[in-house]
Amino acid sequence: MKLTTKDLVLCALFTALACAVSPISIPLPGGVPVTLQQVAVMLAGLILGPKLGALSMLVYLLLGAVGLPVFAGLSGGLSRIVGPSGGFLVAYPILAAICGAVYFRFGRHETGAGKYLAMAAGMLIGNIVLYIFGLSWFMYILGRNLQEALALCMLPFIPGDLLKMVVTGLLVPRLEKALAGVRIQERRTA
Repeated sequence: MKLTTKDLVLCALFTALACAVSPISIPLPGGVPVTLQQVAVMLAGLILGPKLGALSMLVYLLLGAVGLPVFAGLSGGLSRIVGPSGGFLVAYPILAAICGAVYFRFGRHETGAGKYLAMAAGMLIGNIVLYIFGLSWFMYILGRNLQEALALCMLPFIPGDLLKMVVTGLLVPRLEKALAGVRIQERRTA
């Protein structure tokens, strides 16, 4: 995939958005905080598409891995990636890719319900995968069983995550209109 200057600028924009919203976090007893990062991740996939959305989140992870305070609570470093919430962080590029792949394939050029159904499907499937990665990593790192992981890392988050999906779905058409002059196109590698 050959990246244009526009592609790189848009990737940087969504990387910056993830960095900007991650300090807004509410710590919870299980070690996985409530954050707005998911909104930035889902927006990246839905606006940029699967490849560029995933790339923007890979850059976000790299910035955090080298120690910049871009993760929840203004933290950074490899210790966050290998910590209890690391599985969620590592799955962000996958979440963006899934959101983008479903939406770009089935809903990007639709109007009305079809557009929103494709967004909802992409976000729902992507968040299921996010939970699988996050819960698995949490159980491995802390030696917790599935019931404990569900109680600490999933069930308390479901209402907020559903709200994040609704907000994201409402933002996408507005952002698409705002970015209408900027051509965003997923390219196939030859």
